Amino acid sequence: MKSLINTPFPDIVITTKNDGFEIETSTEYPEEHVVLFHLRMTARKGKACPPASRIEWSQPSVDIHSLWHPGTDRNKAFHIDWGDGFSSRITSLAPVVSLFNLEGRNRATFAFSDALNHLTLKAGIHEEDSSFLCSISLFEEPMPELEVYEATLRLDYRDVPYYEVLNDVTAWWETLPGFRPAAVPSTAYRPMYSTWYSFHQDLSAAELERQCQLAKAIGCESIIVDDGWQTDDNSRGYGYTGDWEVCAAKFPDMKKHVETVHGLGMKYMLWYSVPFVGVHSKAWNRFKDKLLLTEEKLNAGVLDPRFPEVREYLINIYERAVREWDIDGLKLDFVDSFRMPDEFIRQGASEGRDYRSVPEAVDRLLFDVMSRLRAIKPDILIEFRQTYIGPLMRKYGNMFRANDCPNDFIQNRVRTLDLRLLSGNTAVHSDMIMFHSGETAENAAMQLINALFSVPQISVRLDEIESEHLDALRFWLSFCAGHSDVLLHGELAPQSPELLYPLVSARKDDRRIVALYANMVVEIAEAFRELTIVNGTPGDHVIIKTKLPPALYEMEIKDCCGRTLSLQSIEIGDNLIEAAVPKAGVVRLIRKIAEGQAHVKP
Repeated sequence: MKSLINTPFPDIVITTKNDGFEIETSTEYPEEHVVLFHLRMTARKGKACPPASRIEWSQPSVDIHSLWHPGTDRNKAFHIDWGDGFSSRITSLAPVVSLFNLEGRNRATFAFSDALNHLTLKAGIHEEDSSFLCSISLFEEPMPELEVYEATLRLDYRDVPYYEVLNDVTAWWETLPGFRPAAVPSTAYRPMYSTWYSFHQDLSAAELERQCQLAKAIGCESIIVDDGWQTDDNSRGYGYTGDWEVCAAKFPDMKKHVETVHGLGMKYMLWYSVPFVGVHSKAWNRFKDKLLLTEEKLNAGVLDPRFPEVREYLINIYERAVREWDIDGLKLDFVDSFRMPDEFIRQGASEGRDYRSVPEAVDRLLFDVMSRLRAIKPDILIEFRQTYIGPLMRKYGNMFRANDCPNDFIQNRVRTLDLRLLSGNTAVHSDMIMFHSGETAENAAMQLINALFSVPQISVRLDEIESEHLDALRFWLSFCAGHSDVLLHGELAPQSPELLYPLVSARKDDRRIVALYANMVVEIAEAFRELTIVNGTPGDHVIIKTKLPPALYEMEIKDCCGRTLSLQSIEIGDNLIEAAVPKAGVVRLIRKIAEGQAHVKP
């Protein structure tokens, strides 16, 4: 059955595999070049399982040169119409696709209101006529019976920068019922130390307290204690997860240990793999019949959140940790593993489950986790990592971290910026910064410079690196913290996603920070009080092209460790400036004299 919507925008076709549902549509135009298509599907007889359905339309490939969605990572290339597209669900990615040109101007961006259920989104080139065949596929995975399904497709054709459109999509999601993001404590925006790359599972209270002393001294405000605190098995499996009892051999007195870290002035967060119950845990026998599936390679099962006792068990564990140990936050991992084999879809309340839908049960679990922990500690920190970063995940967490990319600062740059584009005020964190102890200070600094527009997490053994490494970390962590209002809360403009964001800027009021990751000219056409340019290239200079009324500025150049290399006055107007900024260095320009009064030549 097909239903056709005729609008000034593209013709949209809705295709379903049976006629068990009546389809109604309506159209709304909230502003010029933006349209909302509202879809309502009603079961003809009481409740029914909705059939596989697809919303489709065509977009001419005119002045479109690249594609962005939350899972493109380093490949912003076009898709093909017969390809697989990408999947979105409550704990994976987000339902949005943006098509834009080489200037970064939006040409067609579409987003969907259903961020809960599994969807497949496509925007693939159709070879026959060089158009994009766009579609959103619904109900490809079995769904519980329902009476009504409602959703909205938002299409945006405004000729504005692609990042402005994505920001507006994020704001639109925030207005939808049940999408209100969690509050973000100020601590979430401050640098943190993580144990994962530096220790993996080989942890001890004494060693972590030592690292906290050093981390605090260079600017970290929290520690995230990752996998290993709950087991003396260091084989990196999950066979011992599920009980979440402290390994006494590593942490003889957890409460005292947390008190010691608090005494150093740092917050304390603990890692939990939410869905897993290990075959070697005491909880295994209790929950082995309340699983979605068993992961033999992981030696663990995936708990079924549709059981109220499963949800209560997990929430009680987290509440107890916050109350008894006074921890400040949780790193909740692997929540995207809550997926269900098809044969279990119809298991409902009669088997002890109070939900039929796994996504709805996950929503209830994670919402209750945040609500009940905030009742104990209002400024609780909850971290999720890519790819569980969609608009609903912002309800349950206030920190999103880039997915694992150890020692790969280019990947870290791409992932943190991809996250920033859809995260609103949710704190976006870098993957943990690590580097070899034999690395140069410049290259160590580049790890931070490439994650400049996120909150840095550090994961190296601070007592095993060179003093220059510490100087570089100290300087750049101080830079990030001192400029966080611009870097994290200013107007972000990441240029050329298809080229992996070679130039990124952020501005707030009359201050602007530019990070340069390729040999490009920094063009400045608007007056500023303070301009900072970070050299994230391997070169030894930065070229600035200005078109401004003449004014006198103080220009300071620093190296990767924050040492001042030069300080001079310079006139800036309609001119070209070549500044000798070393690799991983920075130049800052501060206006000294009002525009039109400059008289000192460089």
